Amino acid sequence: MSLDLKDQYDRILRYCFYKVHNRDVAEDICQETFLRFLEHPQYHGIGKDLQYLYTIAGNLCADHYRKTPSEELTDTFPDDADHEEDVLTGVALSDAIRKLPEEDSELILLRYKNEVPVSVLSKLYGVSRFAMDRRIKKILSVLKKDFE
Repeated sequence: MSLDLKDQYDRILRYCFYKVHNRDVAEDICQETFLRFLEHPQYHGIGKDLQYLYTIAGNLCADHYRKTPSEELTDTFPDDADHEEDVLTGVALSDAIRKLPEEDSELILLRYKNEVPVSVLSKLYGVSRFAMDRRIKKILSVLKKDFE
């Protein structure tokens, strides 16, 4: 197996948390993701294991929303906000990202928070690396306009 699962666990957990906004649910989905990944060794090595992990996690997050009723999502912030300006910047950036279409905000999270390479993202979304790079730059330009 070409993928160190221990190194990917935190990234998949962050991705799940971003999608469901609930730590306990995200942990459950993350664990289920790795269980399903390990239960199907016939898929390992066919494609990219990291791409397969994100596909499983994304599908499980979508399943979670199909099973649970819609509710207002709220962000939680740490009680001791020593760095008020950083917190305000983070809130403004989160708001700008939240205004993006869901697929675009997911793409930004995967690329910059989880540090998924453009080559993996392009395969995950079924486009060329060049098209993915252009799309990310376009999203960043929209974010920059909203953020200012």
